[in-house]
Amino acid sequence: MASNEIIIKRSTQIIIAAALGIPLRANLDQELEIVEKAEARGWFTPDEDEIVRTRYSYYLSSRAALLGALQQLETSLRNSTNWQDKLPYFISGFAAACLMMRGSSFIIELAKRRPVIWKKLDEAEPRFGLPRKTFTSLHQAATNRNRLTQFRQAVQFYRDHREEIMSYSNDPTFAPIITMLREEEIFLESHYQKIWRRRLFYRWFSFLRRHRSGYRNIMFQLFRWSGSAIAELHQPGVKPSGAPKRINQEQRQQLLALAKPGDVFITRHDDAMSNLFLPGFWPHAALHLGEISVLESILGNLPPAVRVRFKDVHRFLEAKKDGVMFRRAEETLAVDACLILRPPFAQDILAQAILRAFTHEGKLYDFLFDFRTADRLACTEVIYRTYHGCAGMEFKLLQKAGRACIPAENLIDQLMAAGFQLIASCNVCDPTIHTQQAAHDDLIHSRKNHST
Repeated sequence: MASNEIIIKRSTQIIIAAALGIPLRANLDQELEIVEKAEARGWFTPDEDEIVRTRYSYYLSSRAALLGALQQLETSLRNSTNWQDKLPYFISGFAAACLMMRGSSFIIELAKRRPVIWKKLDEAEPRFGLPRKTFTSLHQAATNRNRLTQFRQAVQFYRDHREEIMSYSNDPTFAPIITMLREEEIFLESHYQKIWRRRLFYRWFSFLRRHRSGYRNIMFQLFRWSGSAIAELHQPGVKPSGAPKRINQEQRQQLLALAKPGDVFITRHDDAMSNLFLPGFWPHAALHLGEISVLESILGNLPPAVRVRFKDVHRFLEAKKDGVMFRRAEETLAVDACLILRPPFAQDILAQAILRAFTHEGKLYDFLFDFRTADRLACTEVIYRTYHGCAGMEFKLLQKAGRACIPAENLIDQLMAAGFQLIASCNVCDPTIHTQQAAHDDLIHSRKNHST
């Protein structure tokens, strides 16, 4: 598959998965009831606070993923000179823009009339890693005059080319996106008229002049959302822009030499925006599968459809925003720090667990972190569904805002309590790989350092 086609396919997967985290009024009955009670009394109770903040963090995580998808599409688009075949880029990018506009509009309208919710969403919350003024920043970004103008231009372009866009409904990659756009049309009409009535920084003749330039200007106006907002995807001040990941190639090879099939890698990006929405120092997990020769010594011959995707490279099964996929080690270990945890099971039980893990490959990412459903998986849920029940092992799901999940920090504790061994740590206290007691010291330090 050509690289541009891969980028478009991955971007659509991200958008489809992230859509679940963008609020719909019909799905927020509990949260809306809580907000009304809090507004009447003037404050949130602790349990209400937990529910509202968790739902807000899901939204912010989904929004960051949508911005990331726009960035990927923009980068791919800029590398191409054939502008006549780029409608698929617009379809995906416009779907992401619609979701972001609808989500931000709903939250802003909800908070503008209720000071108690505005103040709550602007509070810093160390447990979630949320800094102050996140809602104010969101409000400023969503009401930016240039973004509103760009979105209106994109809506008009969508209307003018709707028939051609709808023809992509027969394409398996775009069919869910087209369904999504059809569902968004009710919102589009309402928002389009609202912008017209308020005349928000809109100049008709300027729009006509830009519109005649065709695909190029419209798509770049749309994708400039990612360019102007890409800083939102990283925590400012944590590390210099463009700085390489701290795990270098030599360390990666050393880690892979230590690892065995079935090992659980717990990883961290120092500046990932997703760190803000997950408790603790360690936010992410991936299942190590290893090289095909070693893997087949445990499992026997792999199914041909699986074998062709492994070849002779290290592989992981990992859930990221573009879905649950077999990934090269170079991708999974493009991180700043990691831990390796090894299961205690006999080879036959380990083989069953890994084969079970294979059945989840290809699923969408779960931006709501709800482990009660199996059609979408978050990163730690891959580990949960791989090892739950093995030799009597049972995971305990934590209740977060009415949803059951396992954050990576808690996953570490549950794995070690079940007999998983901490094999190694990398780049926690210093730029070194540690084993045995030194790795345990790193884990303790990471948690102590993060809490302070």
